[in-house]
Amino acid sequence: MNSPCFISFDGPKATGKTTVLEAVGDALRADGRFPVVELCEKDLDPDRAATLHLIKQLTANPTEELEYLVCEKLAAGRAWITDHVLSQVDATSVVLIDRWYPSDAAFRRILPFTEIMAMNLSRGVRIPDLHVGVVTTPEVSWARAMARPRGLSSVVIQSLEEHAACSAAFNRAIVANDWFSCRNESSVEHAALLVQEAIDGLPRRNALNQ
Repeated sequence: MNSPCFISFDGPKATGKTTVLEAVGDALRADGRFPVVELCEKDLDPDRAATLHLIKQLTANPTEELEYLVCEKLAAGRAWITDHVLSQVDATSVVLIDRWYPSDAAFRRILPFTEIMAMNLSRGVRIPDLHVGVVTTPEVSWARAMARPRGLSSVVIQSLEEHAACSAAFNRAIVANDWFSCRNESSVEHAALLVQEAIDGLPRRNALNQ
C-alpha cells in the first residue's frame, strides 16, 4: 500500500456527521492497530474564503454558470488536499475526513451530481475507500440544528423545506452511488460501530492486517 485508507464523512447539515467521525476516530485509536488522522476539508482548502464568497453569490443569484464555478473551486481545493496533504500521510494510517465531494450531492441544486463527481475525478481528487453518508430524517436533523446555539449554520439552506430537499437529494445519491448509509437517529455509539464494522470489512484494511 502506498497511500492511507481514506474514509469520507458527508451528509446534510446537523445529521451528526462530525460527531460520528470523532467517535469512529476514538474507537479506531482504542483499537490501536493503525494510526488515525482526522481532517476537515474546509480547514485545509487554501482558497476556501474565495469559494465561500462564490457560494454566497450563488445563493443570492442561482445560475448554472455560478454553480459550475463553485464546483470548480471546490474540486480544485480537494485536488490540492489530495496532492499536498493526503500524499504526506503514512500509508499505514486510516484517514477520516469531514466532507468531500459526496457533499455536493446535498448542496448543489443545478448541475447533475454525476457531472460534479466527474469534474472532481478528472482533477485527480482522491476517491475514498469508503464513502460514509451520515443521515437522519430531515425533521430530526432540523430539530437538532434549532437546538444548538449556531443553528443550522448554512449559507445555502434557510428553511425546513430546503433542508428536506437537500436530504432527499443526498439519499438518492447514496443509493445511486452505493455509498455506505449511516443512520444517526439513535446513539452516536451505535452509528460509530456501524461505520467501524464497514471499515473493518474494506479490502484495503484487510490487506493492512496481513
